[in-house]
Amino acid sequence: MSTEAFREKVKDWLADNCPQAARGPGDPVTIGSKRPMQNSELLEWRHALGSKGWTVPTWPSEYGGGGLSLDEARVLAEELRAIRARAPMGGMGTSMLGPTLLEYGTEEQKLRHIPKIALGDVAWCQGYSEPGAGSDLAGLSTRAVDKGDVFEVNGQKIWTSGANFADWIFVLVRTDPDAAKHDGISFVLMDMHQPGITVKPIRLISGSSPFCETFFDNAVARKADLVGQLNRGWTVGKRLLQHERSGQGGVGAAAARAPRQRASAPANPLLDTARKYVGTDPKGAIADQSTRDTVIRFGMNQRSFSLTQKRAKEENTSGKTMGEATSIFKLYGATMARDSADMRVRMMGAQGFGWEGDSFSEAERGATRAWLHSRAITIYGGTNEIQLNIIAKRVLGLPD
Repeated sequence: MSTEAFREKVKDWLADNCPQAARGPGDPVTIGSKRPMQNSELLEWRHALGSKGWTVPTWPSEYGGGGLSLDEARVLAEELRAIRARAPMGGMGTSMLGPTLLEYGTEEQKLRHIPKIALGDVAWCQGYSEPGAGSDLAGLSTRAVDKGDVFEVNGQKIWTSGANFADWIFVLVRTDPDAAKHDGISFVLMDMHQPGITVKPIRLISGSSPFCETFFDNAVARKADLVGQLNRGWTVGKRLLQHERSGQGGVGAAAARAPRQRASAPANPLLDTARKYVGTDPKGAIADQSTRDTVIRFGMNQRSFSLTQKRAKEENTSGKTMGEATSIFKLYGATMARDSADMRVRMMGAQGFGWEGDSFSEAERGATRAWLHSRAITIYGGTNEIQLNIIAKRVLGLPD
């Protein structure tokens, strides 16, 4: 089928299946069982798109995906955007676990878990970091003991994003405490709807609670939900991190669903802030030269990064997540996001540090919270220091 013929097919399907309630701004199309949608039309829309396989358009159709080519997936994304459809394409199931299961999962695991991810019926979270094993992830101590058909899991995870809303969790556990640090680790899937798992949200300095502590007290993971080989989960876990970092760096599987990037430069997020709070000269230029240089330099770096992302997507003809090079994009993208938030509040002066009160606008209070939240961007998903080590060793091949 030609691209244009496929485009017409997509338009017709969307016209018949996407309700007005799912177009434009409004209630989000949530995933999982713990955040039910009040609007039944949104749930119907999520299931219609998921049943078509178009929430994960490039995944194999036999597992609930759309089986589309990269070009067809881009056409679909363009048409979804054209009608301003709110598509449930996010979450760790689609961005991290699903691609990992497609590579390492058994046929039974793929058939059991992936269609539910495509439908949005199950929300996933990640059990990696521990209080004593953050950047040194291989030092994890959460134990999984063989109990016949199941593993009995005891321990604690921390910074578990979205655990309070998750139905399932993918977890790195230690199954051989006598093995070398990077060995003896296994990758298991666990149902969060069991009495042995306790979740406690962590309130951050920004005022929000996207992260949680997760405790396992004689919780169970079925042997059928061991992904990859026993005691060889480090390989699976590292690959999943590459999927995570590719998404954070803007070159992940979601890129295949995004509209083709236009030739125009991305909007500089600092420009309007500088004009409003620093002011302009009679010619309309930012009045302060130092601020003007900062805005220009950031805009050039942003444009360069955008073009590099575009080139990486175009060169990745396989549609699969790249390997260690994902750390380059994660490192630079996270650093830019952190620096952008920092530069923005500095340009706003005292108005950039407002927490509450009528003397600060909603946008100004939001900027303060975004700046505080940005402190975490270069930490989660692997710190900048970890990314630099990976780039040095695995990308550039430098000696230890």
